[in-house]
Amino acid sequence: MKTATVGLMIIALFLSTFVLAQQKQSSADTGIRLSFEDVEAGQIPAGWKVEATNQRGPLATWQVETDTTAPSGSHVLALTSPNHHFGGTFNLCWTNGIQFQDGVITVHFKANTGMEDQGGGVIWRAKDHDNYYISRYNPLENNFRIYYVKDGARRMLASARIKLPAHVWHELKIEQNGNNIHGYLNGKLLLEVSDNTFPEPGGVGLWTKADAATSFDDFSVQPLMKVEGK
Repeated sequence: MKTATVGLMIIALFLSTFVLAQQKQSSADTGIRLSFEDVEAGQIPAGWKVEATNQRGPLATWQVETDTTAPSGSHVLALTSPNHHFGGTFNLCWTNGIQFQDGVITVHFKANTGMEDQGGGVIWRAKDHDNYYISRYNPLENNFRIYYVKDGARRMLASARIKLPAHVWHELKIEQNGNNIHGYLNGKLLLEVSDNTFPEPGGVGLWTKADAATSFDDFSVQPLMKVEGK
């Protein structure tokens, strides 16, 4: 009797593990979209973490909050307080639970405040808080850029001049295929660059610099659709 019970428990464990693996595979195949509606105010999404590159002083405060102007629903994920005064700090809220290599990352963002910097953007193929690709828009500088950050040092890969107002929602989109990166703002292709710094899959997330307090909504990660036989 005990042998049969143990056998049933092993079968149940195997089935639950198989189902979980299938769910993860399905998520990797179909992508994810976070509107943050299911995250309580004052929290961040499960599996995400708050970190920083070149941290001086306390970490910034990231949390979900209510915003009736949000593109979808009423919850957004925002950096609400930088908590430090160092202009070289990159504030991160990210996850390595979502692995991205090739595909499309999209987010809506709204620059709220910041004297030294404003705006923000997305990170991808992140290995840790010191190694990742990043694309961001800064309304103080009127520029849209793609960088990589390696061992905590940032290097610009592409830049475009464009003037967009702060305190208004905009859409930022990154397309990555191999070493080719395309950057879009509000549906317009503005940046194209090739780079081999981070060829492997990595985590994804959100980014601001220095004292930039920014809201984000509709964070979407879609894998590259592979053609059968290729």
